Amino acid sequence: MTDITIRPLTHADEAQWRRLWTAYLEFYETSLPEEVYASTWARLFDGGKYEPKGLIAELDGRPVGLVHYMLHRTCWAVGDNCYLQDLYADPDIRGKGIGRALIEAVYEKADAAGAANVYWTTQHFNETARKLYDRIGKLTPFIKYQRS
Repeated sequence: MTDITIRPLTHADEAQWRRLWTAYLEFYETSLPEEVYASTWARLFDGGKYEPKGLIAELDGRPVGLVHYMLHRTCWAVGDNCYLQDLYADPDIRGKGIGRALIEAVYEKADAAGAANVYWTTQHFNETARKLYDRIGKLTPFIKYQRS
């Protein structure tokens, strides 16, 4: 039996965080400049209520997964919403419950903060992750647009 631990990021995790987030970005066929890495890392430790937060997953003591999430106000509820922004597990350990454990950890953080909702997006081709999302969340009919 493997031992999955989910814990907040610490400053000592920077190298593993960079490795995991880079792999996540590469999965989505994108990259970001060093300036974004540096500012995101700093924001993860800012401590402000609406700053992004990060959790790392360890399997038998080895960092293997990452999630970023953030609270934000909504006009649809009194409580804040929680946006689960980035979720990644190393390919060699997928199917071992890392993604589910990270999502459930975000659910716990959102509940503790009184959030009204937790939501996330993914791309249509992310079939492996969508199998998990279909079990742990509810597919909505919304289509995302952004500024062109």
